Amino acid sequence: MNKKLLLGLFALSLFACNQGKKPEEKITLMKYPETKKDNTTDNYFGKTIADPYRWLENDTSAETKAWVIAQNKVTQNYLSQIPYREDIKRRLTEIWNYPKESAPFKVGEYYFFTKNDGLQNQGVWFIKKGLDGKEETFLDPNKLTADGTAAISLLGFSHDKKHVAYSVAQAGSDWSNIYVMDIATKTKLPDELKWTKFSGAAWKNDGFYYSKFDEPAKGTDLSAANKFQKIYYHKLGDPQQNDQLIFEDKTNPNLYFGASVTEDDRFLIIYANAGTSGNALYYQDLSEANSKISLLVKGYEHNHSVVDNNGDKLLLNTDLGAENKQVVLIDPKNPDPKNWQKIIPESKLPLEGVGSGGGFLWASYLKDASTNIVQFELSGKQIGEVKLPAIGTVSGFGGYKEDKEFFYTFTNFTTPGTIYRYNINKAESALYKKSALKFNTEDYETKQVFYPSKDGTKVPMFIVHKKGLKLDGNNPVYLYAYGGFQISLTPAFSLSRMLFLEKGGIYVQPSLRGGSEYGEAWHKGGMLANKQNVFDDFIAAAEYLVKEKYTNPSKIAISGGSNGGLLVGACMTQRPELFKVALPAVGVLDMLRYHKFTVGWGWAVEYGSSDKKEDFEYLIKYSPLHNVKAGVKYPATLITTADHDDRVVPAHSFKFAATLQEQYKGENPMLIRIETKAGHGAGKPTTKMIEEAADVWSFVFQNLGMTW
Repeated sequence: MNKKLLLGLFALSLFACNQGKKPEEKITLMKYPETKKDNTTDNYFGKTIADPYRWLENDTSAETKAWVIAQNKVTQNYLSQIPYREDIKRRLTEIWNYPKESAPFKVGEYYFFTKNDGLQNQGVWFIKKGLDGKEETFLDPNKLTADGTAAISLLGFSHDKKHVAYSVAQAGSDWSNIYVMDIATKTKLPDELKWTKFSGAAWKNDGFYYSKFDEPAKGTDLSAANKFQKIYYHKLGDPQQNDQLIFEDKTNPNLYFGASVTEDDRFLIIYANAGTSGNALYYQDLSEANSKISLLVKGYEHNHSVVDNNGDKLLLNTDLGAENKQVVLIDPKNPDPKNWQKIIPESKLPLEGVGSGGGFLWASYLKDASTNIVQFELSGKQIGEVKLPAIGTVSGFGGYKEDKEFFYTFTNFTTPGTIYRYNINKAESALYKKSALKFNTEDYETKQVFYPSKDGTKVPMFIVHKKGLKLDGNNPVYLYAYGGFQISLTPAFSLSRMLFLEKGGIYVQPSLRGGSEYGEAWHKGGMLANKQNVFDDFIAAAEYLVKEKYTNPSKIAISGGSNGGLLVGACMTQRPELFKVALPAVGVLDMLRYHKFTVGWGWAVEYGSSDKKEDFEYLIKYSPLHNVKAGVKYPATLITTADHDDRVVPAHSFKFAATLQEQYKGENPMLIRIETKAGHGAGKPTTKMIEEAADVWSFVFQNLGMTW
């Protein structure tokens, strides 16, 4: 072969490589499985509402299992035709594969932290004696199962710092078992506590308080409503059946109970939550023999948490009389709010949380959805603001009274979790551990804009993209939000998201009402009868991006999980023409029946309940399941859920998928991806996270017309 021809072919091959892989022009979509319909209906205040796919709520039936297998077959067949699916998975695996470490925290002589060598399914708990001591494995969840689907959480340390209680959750379920480890010897004790959910371990003497539900009927543990949670005290070495019942409310089945004990062992604090917001507090003075549990703050209109005690008084973080929250000092023997002493008064900035440690209070404020830390004396005297590395999100300010330093984690959209060592006396931060991520994040920039929602409310929004972006109205956009339950979305790093940014995508994160980015008023503006404001905020975000020439409707993918899945479901049914791709993940999609499963009743304070006429009237207007209409062109949709999700049961997603497939007759795919041995998201192993991310991004790239 002559040299000129060889060079020509080589240049041509380079040109072909540079062209990249394009999305498949036409994917053959398998016929959707036939989903049986029946005549199930409900009558809501004179209105008959059909629920023809009610049978899919039975998650353990052979019929439902067969439907799941058939749906996954259709979805995997579609995804297998996307030409760069394996390339995406390879690149994700490459990005993911670097050592990760959590900030250490000190307990007695030891430091605890987690490490993942890169692709381990679960992070491993390590321990070392002294900061420069030898690292030793303490708890390795990867050894509990062959597929890495068991997750471990440390729940609480004994006050003598000799023992730790930890939980093990299997396959993504919220249910967990509690065990105890001797720290010095790393010996697991024989104690085993079953049927715990949303529990801590609050130590007192040689045992601890924990929260427990009754054991559900066999076969219903992932779907049946969990009622009458109780507080028990477990003494080390005793069988669980001998545990002492400490607190319950036989008159109200719909309360969550949690317990804590102050650092000096003086007070037991019991939290009684009527749902996801609003609580009452009870206390017991453990220094007094035979003292009773008494009401400290009545419920359930406001939010309160005990920060610590100062002698015989309690420091309380509360939004009673302060929508942005304040810290007050309470005498438990005279707890009437008129007797409260203000320690940290309400600020113009919302107080996200307060930690104690080193003999000080550390207040975390949100300033336009970014963290600000302010140090106070226990008396309330302000010492100063902590200088942080940059605008972003930090966690870790808190510890024991004797601590002289903290280790905190800083992150933002382009900074992986970076650990800093904070010297309390010097008020200085020093870099402790930097991420080993092999990715040039300096090529990207973040800006924050403020756009008007439908009612004129100014909503903040972060926009992240490559430097030098052209505003030509043709950029692919991934629009993600949450909007509920007082949860603030602050700047945070995502490995998976970097792949989208790398290929020219724009990541957008608006701070919708329903969160607490601007305090309780912002939360209330997006809950109950005001929930439509959340959807309007999200829709207005997309409209802003189109107006400002970032993108156009054929290039917008919308995403959200859990309550964010509801957000996506509501917006894709209200404004289907505004979006090209919809990704509702583990979503609350049936707003008329959500409260009938597991702990769904706890969300009624946020959403309202179809059992009430006034609530039903607004729920039916936006419930995604009930607003799918025939003849409407919906965005290409990939619903994601998991068979062990006992937070938002998969029936929501099953019924929504069946309805979309029945009603929509266009070319856009209406698919559902159902993960096995996984739950709502917590504890998901690395292998499953990479596989799911590869499938979701393949779907996004294909339907936004992106070249790999």
